Amino acid sequence: MRALRPTVDTKFHIDFSWWEKQNRDIRVLMLDHLCPECGDNVGSLSEVKMIDMVDPETAEVTQVDAIWEAIRVCCSPKPGYITPDTPLLDGIFRVFLANGNKPLSVLELYEHLGRRPPETILRVLTKGRVYLGIKPV
Repeated sequence: MRALRPTVDTKFHIDFSWWEKQNRDIRVLMLDHLCPECGDNVGSLSEVKMIDMVDPETAEVTQVDAIWEAIRVCCSPKPGYITPDTPLLDGIFRVFLANGNKPLSVLELYEHLGRRPPETILRVLTKGRVYLGIKPV
């Protein structure tokens, strides 16, 4: 059976196993997406703690990295987190950081980014190479 090609309705997310297979730490990149205030508060990777995160939709409490929670709660709501000048892949990555990596379709990503047609976003996410671990669910 052949795998189906992703469409604009296919859900994507950041695949953490991709990061592990690449021997890369996603947290290093996440530090670059912190606002200046959070960057000062978080400190070095070795100092980062796990904290409780409450899912706003389900009220489920899970343990998350403090960097992730800082991005979700503090950094992402600020103007300038994603701008028209933010490179497309960085913008997509930032959307997933902001929403706690909840899977989103290309159409939903388009709604968050407000630029580039959904077909362009799909083409960027499926043109062969995986970028930043963003893969179909």
